[in-house]
Amino acid sequence: MHQKRFDRARSLERSRPRLNYAIGFALLLAVCGLALAQAGRRPAATTEGGVMVSIVAARIDQRAAQITARQLSVYDNGVEQTIRNFTPDPSPARIVLLVDNSLTIRADVEKLERAAREFAYEIFEGDKLLIVGYDEEAEIVADWTDNAKSIESSLKLFRKKGQPHLFDAANAVIEQALRNFSGQKNVIVVISDGLDRGSKTTFEKTLSELQRLDITVYAVQAQDRTRGAIRRDVPKQRQVIDKLVEGTGGMIFSIDEPSLAAKSICDELRKNRYVVSYVPSSTPFGEPRSLLVLGDEGIAVRSKTAQQPN
Repeated sequence: MHQKRFDRARSLERSRPRLNYAIGFALLLAVCGLALAQAGRRPAATTEGGVMVSIVAARIDQRAAQITARQLSVYDNGVEQTIRNFTPDPSPARIVLLVDNSLTIRADVEKLERAAREFAYEIFEGDKLLIVGYDEEAEIVADWTDNAKSIESSLKLFRKKGQPHLFDAANAVIEQALRNFSGQKNVIVVISDGLDRGSKTTFEKTLSELQRLDITVYAVQAQDRTRGAIRRDVPKQRQVIDKLVEGTGGMIFSIDEPSLAAKSICDELRKNRYVVSYVPSSTPFGEPRSLLVLGDEGIAVRSKTAQQPN
C-alpha cells in the first residue's frame, strides 16, 4: 500500500524568480537531476503514432472493482476510436500549488497558507510539491519537496501585494517547472478566484499548452473579488476557473474546505488515474481536435477536452 508523507526534516531555501531564465534554468538543472534519479514515470501505454491521454475514472458507488477498457468509449473529433491500451497509473505526481497572493484577493494570508499546508500532509510516497506564489511575478515559495515541515516554514513567505498575473504565472510554471517532466503525472492546483489583470500571456495560450502537455488543473477557489464585473479583454474569473479545470480534466473545490480539497485531489491522483492510448483514425495537420472519454453507466470519467497539435 502507498503511504502518505508526514516527514519532519530537511531545510528549504527560498528562490525568487519570475521563474525566469536567471533562476529558472538553474532550478531546472537541479530538478532534472533529481527527477532522473527518482522519477515515477507513467505506464508505457502508448503506441507508435498514437495518442496517450491521462483520465480519471471511478465507480459512482465507490466500489473497488477494476475498471476495464471495455467500459470506456473514446471520441476524437466526434469519431469513436479503438482503444489500444488502458492502464492504471498509480505513479507519483508532481504537484504545483499556484497561489494567488495579490493584494485584493478575498482571502487573508492565513487562509492561503492553510490551503497550501493541507497538501503537505496529504501527498503520497514519491509525490513532490512545488509552491509558487504570484502577483505581477511568480516566486518560488517552496522548491520541489515532500517535506511537510519545510513546506510549513516556507509558507510564511506569502504576502499580499500587486495585481494577479495568473496566465503569466501559469505559463512560467509550464515552461520552466513542468515541461521537462512530460511523460509524468503533472498537476497544477490553482488557489485563486481566477482573476487576471495584466498578463502578457493569453488565456487561450495557457489552456492550449496545458492540454498539449497533458497537465491537469485543479482549483481551490476563492470568492470572486469583482462581484461579477465584466472585462472585455479577458474571461470572467469564474469562466477562467471553469475552463481551465474542465478543459484539463480536473475539479473545483472551495478555499473554505482546504482539507477536503487536498485529500480528494491527492487520493484521486494516486487511486483513480489511468492512461488510455489510441491511434487516431484521422488527424488534421496543425489543428486541435475535440476529445471526449465516456464511461458505461455507473462510471464517472474526466479527461482533457481537446488534443492539441504537436
